[in-house]
This record gives sequence, C-alpha cells and structure tokens, in this order.
Amino acid sequence: MALKDKISDILDSYRNFTIATICSHSSLQIFHGARQEGIKTIGIVRKDRKTLYESFPYGKPDEFIVVDDYSKFPVNELVAKNAIVVPHGSFVEYVGEKVDNLAVPIYGNRASLAWERSREKMFEWMHKAGVKTPRILKPEEIDGPALVKFPGAKGGKGYFIVNSQKEFEERMRETGNTEYMIQEFIIGVRAYPHFFFTPFGNSGYKTARGRIELLGMDKRVESSADEIARAVSVGLKPRLSFTVTGNEPIVLRESLLSDYMEIGRKISDTSFDLFGGMFGPYCVETIINDDLEIFAFEISARIVAGTNVYPEGSPYSIYYHKEPMSMGRRIAKELKNAKKKGKLSEIVF
Repeated sequence: MALKDKISDILDSYRNFTIATICSHSSLQIFHGARQEGIKTIGIVRKDRKTLYESFPYGKPDEFIVVDDYSKFPVNELVAKNAIVVPHGSFVEYVGEKVDNLAVPIYGNRASLAWERSREKMFEWMHKAGVKTPRILKPEEIDGPALVKFPGAKGGKGYFIVNSQKEFEERMRETGNTEYMIQEFIIGVRAYPHFFFTPFGNSGYKTARGRIELLGMDKRVESSADEIARAVSVGLKPRLSFTVTGNEPIVLRESLLSDYMEIGRKISDTSFDLFGGMFGPYCVETIINDDLEIFAFEISARIVAGTNVYPEGSPYSIYYHKEPMSMGRRIAKELKNAKKKGKLSEIVF
C-alpha cells in the first residue's frame, strides 16, 4: 500500500484527533493555539527538557511522550493516540529524510519538506515562481561579498561571508563540510513574512488553489552579525556569525505589501506544479535593498520560529480574524475545520 493511502486510512480511523510536535522551536505556540481551539496535544520531549515545558501552564502539552533521541520518532504510539504531527524547524532538523517514510499523519504535504531540505531544489522552486533571488555562485565566480550556507534547518549556524575564492577555500578547510551553497551577499533589510495557505474559505489573498493570509512578519537576531558595529567600535575584529538567537517583530511600509502577497502567491502556486502543493504555514525569507527590490533567498515550508513573537496575533492577523490569531492557533483552526468538512486527507499527509 502506498504511504499516502496508508495515511488516509489512519486518518479515517481517527474519531477525534490530537496535535503532536517535538518540544522545541515553536511548540509552545502550537500547544497554546491548539488549547485555544479545544484540541488535545502531545509533546514529544527529551527527559532533560520535560521540566521546562511543564512549567508553562498555558503552553505545555496535555501529555508527554519522553524519548532519548528525537530522531527515533514514536510513530506507533502517536498513531495509537490519534495524533497529527505539526512539523517545525527542529522536526525538520532532527527527523530529516526519515520523514519521507514515517507512517504517521503530518500536517501539510511532506514533499514540501524535501524541497526545503535541498537548497538546489529550493532555488529551482523560486526561479520557476519568477521570484528575484541572489545569484548562486561557483567558488571561482566569487567577485565580492558572498554568503556560504550549509544544508539543514540549523538556524544559520556555521554560515560565513567570503570575498574571494582563496578565502572560501581556507574557510571551508576549517569547517570540514563538503556540501554548501554560495549566494551573492545583498545588503538590505531582512524581512520574513509568515504566510498561511488554505484551500478552504474566501478570506485572504486569492491564489490558483485557494487563499493565503499574511499572519505576521519578523527579522532574525543573528549573534555577532547583529552586534558587529558595537564590536568594531571597541576595536575588535570578530568574524561574522549568523547563528539565530531570537526574532524581532517588523511591520512593513504598506506600499510593499502588494509585492509580498504576490511573492507568497507565486511560491504557493508553483508548489502545486512541482510537488502537489504546500498547505498551511510557510515563510519566504527575503532582503529589501535600497531600491526597494525584494530578493528571496530561502523558503521554509512549515511554521517558522519568527511566528513566536505573535502568540496573541500580529498587526496583520487582526485584519483576517475577529479573535487573536497566532500561527499555532491558525493551524489548529484549519485542522478542526478540515475534520468537520471530512477533508483532513486533503491537507494532511
């Protein structure tokens, strides 16, 4: 039996469902949002992190499954508890390619996570969507500042900037990595829009297959990259580091919103052409230069940690929903609506 058919059979066997995720990344928001919608939750947690999550009365899950290693995903136990897994960045990092064969319902189209894993596929996706991107360079093509990235959802850890092929080769010898992508480094304002795609209803920006909502926007706080001016002012010359340590809210000038909604629409529409669509939350990571040109450099095909700055809704979500709406709550509301319509299998795989 094909995995998708098996997942559909599992969903059909659920009288009710619970929402499950790994206790990391955006899980507090996911658990809190599900509680607001009256849905029970399961937290997959390591023993050393359980006390932390128990300490948040309105953010903790209703029950825990304790594991030694997140990569050893408790599939059978989750299915027995009628769980639908909500993927986030830590899930993508810890579970990795194993997600392709996990016999447990996962919110969204798990094929989208495979396209997120591969930077080459990701850029193919953005190019087919007709979205502007930084140039992708070979080592010998480095002719100015270039950002070197590595695979996986590691929150920018290990990324670095080089200005020549020689500098690139020296830095790569230090890392020991063999897989990488070199992107043209564009100076500008980073902006990360939080989109949500739904095939149901009439609210939101129209796409070929449904509607998208812009539920928030953030920028990342990246270790030494965001403190470089302070370091230089006291005579230090640190190497730039892009490890994400947190997120800050951002509200765009309103004249840019149309461009962003078109980017969100193009990415959504193209996902159906390439791999059958992307459902629920996603983020197109962008930079805006001095000429107000928007360059997309990454897609996160699931909830992003930047949504954590809006647990009670954002300056954008208020224009779609009468009640405070976090991304976590929006996920829970969508799953509840799909269950009521008998259409869970359309948005869960």
